[in-house]
Amino acid sequence: MHVFIVIVGLLASILLIGVILLQSPKSGSGLTGGMSSLGTVQTLGVRRTGDFLSKTTGILAAVVMVLCFIAEFTLPGRKAAPNSAESVLQKNIPAAPVAPGKTLPAAPLAPALPAK
Repeated sequence: MHVFIVIVGLLASILLIGVILLQSPKSGSGLTGGMSSLGTVQTLGVRRTGDFLSKTTGILAAVVMVLCFIAEFTLPGRKAAPNSAESVLQKNIPAAPVAPGKTLPAAPLAPALPAK
């Protein structure tokens, strides 16, 4: 199931890239200017083509976001971890052995005099 969702998400994101590239920035100088030779201007009209591409961009962006969210929860091998107070770092670090009864040596009170 996860692989299917990832593949559909990749296809939707590739389509999203193509639709964004087809949109004209402000004037008709985008890739939609070259679409007039394909007959789309006669079918949809220039204004309708821009509206269609804008709506398609929004829909594809929403589809990509939803599929990414769903793919996160369908990862294989993901198990529900019990709630604990320890973090992942604390669980992975081995505890240092503590020797009972050992104390640090006492520091000298006065510095030693140099030998003559």
